[in-house]
Amino acid sequence: MTIEELTPTDPELVTAAKAGDNDAFGQLVLRHEANVYGLCLKMLKNPEDAEDCLQEVFVKAYKALPNFREEARFSTWVYRIATNAALMRIRKKKLDTVSLDQDIELGETKVPRDVADWTTDPSSGLMNTELSTILTQHINDLPPNNRIVFVLRDVHGLSTEETAGVLGLTVPAVKSRLHRARLFLRERLSEYYAKGGAPA
Repeated sequence: MTIEELTPTDPELVTAAKAGDNDAFGQLVLRHEANVYGLCLKMLKNPEDAEDCLQEVFVKAYKALPNFREEARFSTWVYRIATNAALMRIRKKKLDTVSLDQDIELGETKVPRDVADWTTDPSSGLMNTELSTILTQHINDLPPNNRIVFVLRDVHGLSTEETAGVLGLTVPAVKSRLHRARLFLRERLSEYYAKGGAPA
C-alpha cells in the first residue's frame, strides 16, 4: 500500500471530524491553512490582520462543520468562510479603495486570458521584480469585490464555477468582475510600459 493510499482524503477527514475526532480537523487545518492565509493576506494586505483572519476562519469552520453538507469540496467551503471574514474586516475598517465599479464598455476589445502574461516581458530580473511589485500594488487598488474574484480565479487558480460557488455569485457575474479587474490591471501595466518601466 502506497503512502498516498494511507493518506486520508478531505472527505474522510471531514467525516471523522464530524464524529468528534479533533485530530482529523487539525489535519484539515494543516492541509489548507497556507492557502487560506494567502487569500486573507491578498485581501487584507496586512500580515497581522491576515493571521487574525486565518484564526477566525478555522474557528468558524470548526463550529459550522456539523452543518457542512459536503455538496462542495472542503477547500471551497473554507474559501467561502475566508472570503466572508476578510470582506467583513474590510468593511469594518472602511478601507479606502478606488471606485471602479462603473460599467466598462468592452465592445470589440479583447481581454487577455491571464494578466500573468504581462509579467513575462523579456527584460532583466530586476525589472521583473519591480513589475511584480507594481502588479501587486495595482491588485491592491482594485475594489474588494473585484479583487477577491481576481485573487480566487487568477492567483489561487479556482475555476470560474468554483469562484462563483465560493462567492455566491452567478458565473456571468464572476466573468464580468474578472474582466473589469483584468482590464484595470492591463491599463495600469500599459502605463507602466509606456513610461519605460517606471512605477505608475
